[in-house]
Formats: sequence, C-alpha cells, structure tokens
Amino acid sequence: MECAFTGHRNFDYYNEINNLRRAAESAIIYEDVNTFYNGMARGFDLAAAQTVAELKTKYKIKLIACVPFYGQRETLNSFDKKIYDEVLESCDEIIVLSQSYYPGCMYARNRYMVDNSDMVIAYYRGRRGGTQYTVKYAEEKGKKIIYI
Repeated sequence: MECAFTGHRNFDYYNEINNLRRAAESAIIYEDVNTFYNGMARGFDLAAAQTVAELKTKYKIKLIACVPFYGQRETLNSFDKKIYDEVLESCDEIIVLSQSYYPGCMYARNRYMVDNSDMVIAYYRGRRGGTQYTVKYAEEKGKKIIYI
C-alpha cells in the first residue's frame, strides 16, 4: 500500500508531531503501507518526511520525494532548507515533476501523489488552498483519508 501526505504550511509542530507520528506508524502497521509520497513543502510536508525518515530505522518502508519543480528548495528559508536537504538524503526516490515553476505545478504534484497512493494522511484545518484541494481530490478518487 502507498500513502500520500497533504497538510498546511502552518503546522503546529510541537502540538501535532505525536499525532503525525501515530498516524504514519498506524498506516504502516494496520494498513500495510510501505511507501510514502511527500510533496516537500515547508510545514506539514517536511515534518511528515522527517517522521517517515525516522520510522525507516524501525520499518522497511520507502520515502519518495515529489518535488513540484526544480528550484523548490530555493523558495525555503535557511532553516527549512537544512531540513529539506536532510530529508532528501533519506529518500529512496526523488521525482521532479517539472523543469520550472508554473502556476498550478503544486496542484499537479498533489494530484500525482494522490493518483499514486491508496490513502492520504491529511493535516487539514478547513482553510482554503492546496490542502483543501488535495483532500477534495482524494475524496473524489475514493481514497481513504486519515485526518490528524
């Protein structure tokens, strides 16, 4: 089974990281997830990627980075660039979906992750934007969604 992550860039790390860890580990144990797709955006995505990287020391799982465009790293601040680089080193595969940024490339990345997954772990707090779009898309595709 394969699982994608989607979530807001404003992620309440200190209050939600344990919920994220439990959701990912439950997906591995109870849903037989062995591959996680991650969009590598700041906030929830990077926290989820770090979590999977940690879980790789305990479980035989894969982490696949789905980079929406070459140069995504350069849009991050120095703190997030460090996390991004560390996470990329622990990825089993890196998929870059576009040579350059274009309007809609983040949505294309999100659709790619959902289309290639059986389920989605979502950090969704009712705000409009990419996470809302991705959750709705996953619902339309009949994917199981775990909310944290």
